[in-house]
Amino acid sequence: MQAEPKKSLVGEEYEVEVGPVAHGGHCIARTSEGQVLFVRHTLPGERVVARVTEGEEGARFLRADAVEILEPSKDRIEAPCPFAGPGRCGGCDWQHAKPGAQRRLKGEVVAEQLKRLAGLTPEEAGWDGTVMPAEGDKLPAGQVPQWRTRVQYAVDAEGHAGLRRHRSHEVERIDHCMIAAEGVSELGIERRDWTGMESVEAIAASGSQDRQVILTPRPGARLPIVELDRPVSVMRVDEKSGGVHRVHGRPFVRERADDRTYRVGAGGFWQVHPKAADTLTKAVMQGLLPRKGDMALDLYCGVGLFAGALADRVGDKGAVLGIESGKRAVEDARHNLAGFDRVRIEQGKVESVLPRTGITEVDIVVLDPPRAGAGRKTVEHLSSLGARRIAYVACDPAALARDLGYFRDGGYRVRTLRVFDLFPMTHHVECVAILEPAQKGS
Repeated sequence: MQAEPKKSLVGEEYEVEVGPVAHGGHCIARTSEGQVLFVRHTLPGERVVARVTEGEEGARFLRADAVEILEPSKDRIEAPCPFAGPGRCGGCDWQHAKPGAQRRLKGEVVAEQLKRLAGLTPEEAGWDGTVMPAEGDKLPAGQVPQWRTRVQYAVDAEGHAGLRRHRSHEVERIDHCMIAAEGVSELGIERRDWTGMESVEAIAASGSQDRQVILTPRPGARLPIVELDRPVSVMRVDEKSGGVHRVHGRPFVRERADDRTYRVGAGGFWQVHPKAADTLTKAVMQGLLPRKGDMALDLYCGVGLFAGALADRVGDKGAVLGIESGKRAVEDARHNLAGFDRVRIEQGKVESVLPRTGITEVDIVVLDPPRAGAGRKTVEHLSSLGARRIAYVACDPAALARDLGYFRDGGYRVRTLRVFDLFPMTHHVECVAILEPAQKGS
């Protein structure tokens, strides 16, 4: 006999006491029946009315928005952005929290993930518990850093650009994104008609005056003539292959970090915050302390940011191997690092390419994996290479914590951990963990 469908609880409201922050930009609460609620637009310690946005009777948890604040936290402020709030733009998680409180909440999430997934306290990870703002981002409450140098605008059925609502395909029309970098805002994307487009990505390089838009048309639609308030190059995403092709202008932007210029093509990966590339490179190099003659690995190397910094420091007697899966990123990395004779960039997935290299020992390693992390197999392989220091750059504290557990199994301990708030107003953070062989620290 077919089971009856469970009753949806979407729209139900509960008056709740809000508990601790959780990974993902929400806080944890419980209904009077004990069902877990993941509540957005609230802060720990508040009493709120939470309206369910996803979930059904008997579900392990429900998602909800705080639609009425009965007892506010002292860390609450009026959201500076007019498009933030329940059911509105999903781009920011913490518009309603003071800047210092946002960093504190992020620190609590990192600490919780470390404890739960790696069994580490902050002290055991060599971390003082602070989340550092990027240079220039420490602003008074009510002011918002304009940090986002890449913004993916969604386009609604009438051709208006906006941003997606949280966990939704619906588009929130906006006339300005407060966290967009000045170079993005000055293009005037929100004021143009984008009929026929699925999305418009705007890129404002922080290392040059290069501006680029990447258009994703709806099936069968023709590209519009792109006339914006500043000169831009235009790319389009092919609806069949997903490849990015040049329409006009140069097919890359020029970024700058660690006193080097990097070519980043076709919407390829580069840190979004204008200070991020330098901040992370500095943290990685301070942690690794490269020496002349070192053999170094740069895994998930992108366009060669860390490989370039390593090559500068290991000198002519040293060598750097970078591994990256993206074909265009590999082309860019080879171009960017063409001046170094002893840098090699291999294309492919790290877990496949690294074993094929035949490398049995290295001196130092940096890895900056995608959000899912490196995984047990890759960590086991790295642990066998005998590096004296490993720098792990992570944009997801849960993936980092899982991989740190695997490194511990492989004989490595965390020497230091630094956490940076390179995504203000959102729940995201960037971490740099420096590892060394456990026996060295015992």
